[in-house]
Amino acid sequence: MQFNLTVTVIVVLYLLAMLFIGWYSSTKITSNTDFMVAGRRLGPFLMAGTLAATEIGGGSSLGVVENGMSGYGISSAWYIITMGFAFVILTFLAPKFRAATVKTVPEYFRRRYGKSAGLITAIIMLLPLVGLTAGQFIASSVILSTMLGIGYKTAVIIVAVVVTIYSVMGGLWSVTLTDFVQVFLIIIGMIIAVPFAVNLAGGWDAVVANVPAETFDMFSGYTPMGILSLTVMYVATFTVGQEAVSRYYAARDGKAARQGSVLAAILNFVYAFVPAVLGVIVLALISMGKFSAADFESVGARYALPVLAMEAMPAVICGLLFAGIISATMSSSDSDLLGAGSIFANDIYRAVLKPDATSKEVMNVTKIVMGIVGVASMFIALFNTSGIVTLLMFCFTLRAAGAFFPYVLGHYWKGASLAGTIASLISGSIVVVYLEKISGGVLFGVKLSQPIIPGLVVGLVFFLVFSLLCPPKVRTTELAPEEDD
Repeated sequence: MQFNLTVTVIVVLYLLAMLFIGWYSSTKITSNTDFMVAGRRLGPFLMAGTLAATEIGGGSSLGVVENGMSGYGISSAWYIITMGFAFVILTFLAPKFRAATVKTVPEYFRRRYGKSAGLITAIIMLLPLVGLTAGQFIASSVILSTMLGIGYKTAVIIVAVVVTIYSVMGGLWSVTLTDFVQVFLIIIGMIIAVPFAVNLAGGWDAVVANVPAETFDMFSGYTPMGILSLTVMYVATFTVGQEAVSRYYAARDGKAARQGSVLAAILNFVYAFVPAVLGVIVLALISMGKFSAADFESVGARYALPVLAMEAMPAVICGLLFAGIISATMSSSDSDLLGAGSIFANDIYRAVLKPDATSKEVMNVTKIVMGIVGVASMFIALFNTSGIVTLLMFCFTLRAAGAFFPYVLGHYWKGASLAGTIASLISGSIVVVYLEKISGGVLFGVKLSQPIIPGLVVGLVFFLVFSLLCPPKVRTTELAPEEDD
């Protein structure tokens, strides 16, 4: 009883701290630029923290533990290492992203190619952010209910209310500051868990003796081609995903954007092996008979880490780890929520519905939409409407397949045109729809691990061909002017 009370108190204090940060951040907001891109004042350390926190979600962390104990072994670390590879690659693009001085990806498309490209991109990119928010609410709530022993629906309401309130209050400032706290909570919490888990197993030698030798093979779960495919997928989705690329827009300058990306990569490289090792230790504990399959029946193998923590760690350390795990999913959902609000307000409301809207009006619309998306995502999570989440998550792949090359090459190639962009958006999307919804990921008899890759290839071909056939009236990489308030 005392153990559960201590853990609960620590988690509640953490949630209250997130709300305080939201309130504090709200005192720093004076304009729409402050709200959407933190006044473009992020240094490399804040950038690194928020970039890493946005992509290292609770689902991926617990999923790596699960893979580590179920056949992948230490190679499960590749899931997070490849995120680091993506951040390294993005360091070369980071200064260009920052120099564009846009607030959203659809704004770039609108100012580079025209209003129609901006609107299509806004719609394509808005839907997955709603699905991602709902999915993260579900993940956070399952974790919270499992660890604190409260009802799932109660956990959904707590998570949705806390995340929505602090995100709406402070925009990217609050998201960045909470992310900075959250990424170190999850990394430090997981690192601290390792020695306790090793001790429960009777030492590292006992762990090694009770798992198959291939458990320590870095390619037991991923082939080199699989690693390459995962890296490509991350590069594509991080580049055009508002929840990630907004950090580059918010950097103090191009140098800070590049440094922040490098530091985020280092955080991923260091952290990747921690959940993988914990998964290996759980596998050893099962082999030794200290855990059984029944220990995970009620919560699922993905939640092996909370079960391990409650068995191996003191209440205070366990509480800190649980706060870290919850924070990992919350740090992803707050970014998705802000991205959805920013895209609607900046690229649908201001660009289409009310072009003469003031900075304050756009910021208020952003907050209202964030509140609506937060409530909608809460209801989706309450009823765990997996069909809706699956549909919206499918758009996550769609947004990258067609948008990646028009976005990246638009910074460098003066011949990139509206016709090429529309052709890429449509063709890339059709290929992804075919592979994921019709062929089951099979292309020419080969099962693909990442259906997004053929979508990217086809999108590139159509982008180049149609840009050459229908070139722009003015050959330039400069963006049309727009007030940056």
